[in-house]
Amino acid sequence: MRALVLLGCAALAFAAQAQDVVPWKTFAQVALERSSNRIAPRFSEALAALDQKEVKVQGFMLPLDMGEKHALFILSAVPPTCGFCMPGGPEAVVEVRAKSPLAYTDSAVTVSGKLSVLKDDPTGIFYRLTDAVPAK
Repeated sequence: MRALVLLGCAALAFAAQAQDVVPWKTFAQVALERSSNRIAPRFSEALAALDQKEVKVQGFMLPLDMGEKHALFILSAVPPTCGFCMPGGPEAVVEVRAKSPLAYTDSAVTVSGKLSVLKDDPTGIFYRLTDAVPAK
């Protein structure tokens, strides 16, 4: 039930989402498959086509360090409910590396940057946005 409430909150937060923002349902188009002795992501064609492209993503900031501004943070499809828990799996988060630190907010933010679709990242992250800036 709690998951449905969170998804409902995210749906409300993104009701006015701009047309040019990559929807989180696109990021969810990934399957996990066994390859040798490990599990690897298999991305949809739509996701593979976004690799190394400039995109906009809207979500909620999850800072990785203390402070008011952050150049490295996680953007999540849903707002965090626990300071110690990730609010979703790797298909529901994007690692963001900003050009300049951004002020933390608990409201949804939209950032643009170069998206990398990661097939074999040692941290387990599937998506990374680099040279990110607040979207206009």
